Amino acid sequence: MPEGIEVEYYRRGAEAALSRTISSIVADDSLYLKGQTSRHLLEETLVGSRFLHAKRIGKLLYLETVDGEILGIRFGMTGRIIIDGSAPIKFLEYSSERDEPSWDRFVVHFSDGGSMRIRDPRRLGGVELNPDLSSLGFDLYVVTEQELLSVLMGSSRPIKARLMDQSRVAGLGNLLADEILWRSSIDPRRPSDSLSKDEMRTLYKLFLKTINELTSLGGSHMGSLQDHRVGGGLCPKDGIPLERYKVGGRTTYSCPEHQKG
Repeated sequence: MPEGIEVEYYRRGAEAALSRTISSIVADDSLYLKGQTSRHLLEETLVGSRFLHAKRIGKLLYLETVDGEILGIRFGMTGRIIIDGSAPIKFLEYSSERDEPSWDRFVVHFSDGGSMRIRDPRRLGGVELNPDLSSLGFDLYVVTEQELLSVLMGSSRPIKARLMDQSRVAGLGNLLADEILWRSSIDPRRPSDSLSKDEMRTLYKLFLKTINELTSLGGSHMGSLQDHRVGGGLCPKDGIPLERYKVGGRTTYSCPEHQKG
């Protein structure tokens, strides 16, 4: 599923769509158009224009046009971006192994014959003109130690739920949150404000290390815990069965030994 790391790959890929004149768009799936966005408004705003910048905050990719408009793209669990037939990420965890053009929910055609497609089997993503960027929290790549501290110390919610709150820290999904907490030896169910200063420093250090390491490896599914997120899976560190439960409605895996509450 696309988390902040995957969307950063998409952002880099989307740079190939910059400075190209938009000749037409395909936006026939009304459920994929969010907010006040309509096909007519997309055509009126984009056709004849060009994308100037490809940016990202959290899991939101947004493209700025030369006219100052913003096209926001969210990918849900299974969405990918395909530029001129090439995808920055070929396969997504928890998505279909098939690749059907009928899953193209939104398409931008360029005057040079190329295209940008949003392919999403489960239709859980969406596109929106001028989305509200202010609703998103600190981006996972640039959040400072003090900012992360302010997020966690301000709540008694389970730490995993707090980390995954996109209005607090933008870009962390289920896989990254479990991986970071596993590496940090922190129980995902612990109240956020119960961490000591030493635990907080360790968490921040491993937060950054995990993000950078998995970015270099190719995605949030490349963590040490990933292959063990199955029934009967063993902790890669301690060799004992992982616990499986829900935190904030999300399936969670942790080690009952080195992640004791």
